[in-house]
Amino acid sequence: MSEYIFKLPDLGEGTVESEIGEWFIKVGDRIAEEDVVGTMMTDKAAVELSSPVSGTVVKLAGEPGDIVAVGAALVVIDTDGTAVEKPAAPVPEATPKSAKPPLKKAAAVVVEVAEEPTERSRVMTSPAIRRRAKEAGVDLALVPGSGTGGRILRKDFDLYLKARATGTPFAAAATPSTQVKEIKIIGLRRIIAERMSAAKREIPHFAYVEEIDITELEALRKHLNEARDASARLTLLPFLGLALIKALKEFPQCNVTHDKNRNLLLQHDAVHLGVATQTPDGLKVPVVKHAEMRALEDLAAEIQRVTVAARDNSAKKNELSGSTITITSLGKLGGIVSTPVINSPEVAIIGVNKAVERPVVFNGQIAVRLMMNLSSSFDHRFVDGYDAAAMIQRIREMLEHPATIFLPR
Repeated sequence: MSEYIFKLPDLGEGTVESEIGEWFIKVGDRIAEEDVVGTMMTDKAAVELSSPVSGTVVKLAGEPGDIVAVGAALVVIDTDGTAVEKPAAPVPEATPKSAKPPLKKAAAVVVEVAEEPTERSRVMTSPAIRRRAKEAGVDLALVPGSGTGGRILRKDFDLYLKARATGTPFAAAATPSTQVKEIKIIGLRRIIAERMSAAKREIPHFAYVEEIDITELEALRKHLNEARDASARLTLLPFLGLALIKALKEFPQCNVTHDKNRNLLLQHDAVHLGVATQTPDGLKVPVVKHAEMRALEDLAAEIQRVTVAARDNSAKKNELSGSTITITSLGKLGGIVSTPVINSPEVAIIGVNKAVERPVVFNGQIAVRLMMNLSSSFDHRFVDGYDAAAMIQRIREMLEHPATIFLPR
């Protein structure tokens, strides 16, 4: 047998180890060169790996969720196709009819002794119910219990007595389910958990919530959508993106990433806008590169493209990294207030809550207006509370008077 050891390659971004995401092969499978053997998880995405040779799979490095070091054996492949298989169990030779059969040892005879039902010793109930059962001549092993662990409650015993007295079928009280499903924390869910924990542990979050009247903005959005196909209709996000980009010109300290290894703040001229996106695999942050160079329709189209790519796993690695500031929205589930977690190494995240119509004082009169909160978080080490509040106030002014979003910067 000629073995080829396929070692885990360097997946980039300085990784020294990676997590097994999913296997597409198993031991004993015949595979061809360039066949995809599985996926390995990086901090940003699942990377597919292809076999460099053809042959039979002899060994895999582990199960999904296991960590493999770069350069360690990932798949062992028999390139000769002569993988050692377990020998078949030997077939006993037939005994010639003329030969005497071998003597057999006497088989031990096991006699089963009837015992009381094992359920009897496991019955859980109170002393009062045991006393009532003894007086009524009821075998408690026949009474299903609906309490924790099958404990017989008073209502269970009363139901049983009533059913026995009337001769009707006994309908036991519903028994709570005690099944526990174990879900291994692997893949993207593990990465999300680690990054969220690190962000909350290392970053002192400063939260700021501002109420915004988006009645005029919503009227503009609906007007622009009248001439658009349903698949290309504008959401609120590109309007918020434009307002944020314009505000960052005045507050560049919020368009910053923190390089903790070099103890530096990197202030960016370009706005690489992250858009937090819920996917079947968990939360991803696809990135609109150079959002500051895009007009409304271009920005809207690119937001839609990268979020769809994140959901269907067609996004490239560079489309899931490199953001300088992030927008997050729960859409219709946005609630009143949220406390978004900063997408490290950024220093700010802008959260969008649900828009609802409410009676408010407008121009001295009670009027029904469409109101929405922005719930944002800032890294208080590097963004002062005053600057954070002032930037959100600037965004509020533009969203409440949407024509100002499109004025020259």
